[in-house]
Amino acid sequence: MGDWFFNLSMAWMALVIFLATFLIACSVDLVVTSLAVNERAKGFKAVSPGMLPPLGILFALLVGFIAVEVWGNFDKAKTAVTTEASALRAVVLLAGSFPQQRTSIYALVNRHIDESVNNEWPAMAQQRMTLEILPMALIEALHDTLALKPTDDSQRAAQSEMVKELHTALDARRQRIVISESALGTVKWVGILLQGLCTLVAIAVVHSDNRIARALTLTLFAIGVAMSVLLIAAYSRPFSSIGPNLLKQVTTSEVPFGG
Repeated sequence: MGDWFFNLSMAWMALVIFLATFLIACSVDLVVTSLAVNERAKGFKAVSPGMLPPLGILFALLVGFIAVEVWGNFDKAKTAVTTEASALRAVVLLAGSFPQQRTSIYALVNRHIDESVNNEWPAMAQQRMTLEILPMALIEALHDTLALKPTDDSQRAAQSEMVKELHTALDARRQRIVISESALGTVKWVGILLQGLCTLVAIAVVHSDNRIARALTLTLFAIGVAMSVLLIAAYSRPFSSIGPNLLKQVTTSEVPFGG
């Protein structure tokens, strides 16, 4: 599936998936109906309905295995964003202990957030973001923090915590970029779609002599296939769904403490 598909809104993605699924189900119904004549009709009726449960179970297992991977990555992505935002917020709060330098640290944090929101997020959503691109604002903030000259114990403690939180933010950023590069392979997509198609064909063949039963069963299973594909597709690229709102909330004015 192309980038255009994964960049669709949820409503459009659902529309495309459901239309495609029902078109395929209708095509299967028409093909099987046209073939179910004369001797072939007897052959179709000889197909055991007992094959439907195993096919359905296989489809469900494939969906389950793929969903575990997809939703696991989605949860990891949310955790990485939350961790990064929390660490940056801690840096902003701790920087208040250094009246002379806090403005420059705020500016660097804001610059990092601006670069993340405007540059990194669109690239991550399209799986174009790599670790080769360094977070220069965060690195500069780390260097400036290490260069601070604490004058008392409270400032020394604040400097130590700031360094720790900046390292946490850098690590969380690395994690979200690595997660954004993960994707379902073509084999997995082909596997789930082919298994769904095989089950639709089997349903149509087993009920080839009963139009109402065939239409009802094909419709119900097609809805199940479409919903499964929609859920997997919607979460397969987590940063198309997870926005940078948490990071935006950390953005601070130049002197937020009124000092």
